[in-house]
Amino acid sequence: MAGLLDLLNSPMGQQLISGVAGQTNQPEDKTANVLSMAMPLILGAMKKNVSTPEGAQGLMSALSSNNHDGGILDNLSGLFGGGVDDSVMADGAGILGHVFGNKQPQVENALSQKSGLDAGSVAQILKIAAPIVMGFLGKQTAQSNVNDSSGMNALLGSMLGGQPQENQSLITSLLDADGDGSILDDVAGMVMGSNKTKGGIGGLLGGLFGK
Repeated sequence: MAGLLDLLNSPMGQQLISGVAGQTNQPEDKTANVLSMAMPLILGAMKKNVSTPEGAQGLMSALSSNNHDGGILDNLSGLFGGGVDDSVMADGAGILGHVFGNKQPQVENALSQKSGLDAGSVAQILKIAAPIVMGFLGKQTAQSNVNDSSGMNALLGSMLGGQPQENQSLITSLLDADGDGSILDDVAGMVMGSNKTKGGIGGLLGGLFGK
């Protein structure tokens, strides 16, 4: 089972980082930093959403569309060749709105604070990252013959690092750890790899790009 770590550390991952950096006119190291935090966050939010049958069905319906069958990963040079197409950015905006809802600005601000990039650039990176995460998930879903919510939950858990139960509790705490409706401090704690994330996504993030 390929995880996000495998994707980002692969030649395809380097092509992705380079392409996104070029699209947003940002340094590759900071772009890599944002992607290494943003992609697990997007997957983690999806994992939280599939905890309900309706959420799982909605995600699986989206994955079954031609847009999210993994084809985007097969032509990254085409994706970034002449600038990312507006339709891809619109798709990304829709995905982010679905998985983060009204918490999206807080996610963008938290990633901005951690990466040193302005929130506008982070927002652009997220819009490009979201369809790629969906494509990656679509490809894994097809390869693993996932067709129900429990299968999707397990697949997302394995892609996040192979610890489904730990990741599930982590994402729940991430999205609102202290019940105050704010995820800003929770995202920061996760990204910094604090004790509550040790060995989970925090460990995954710490392993990316030698950070």
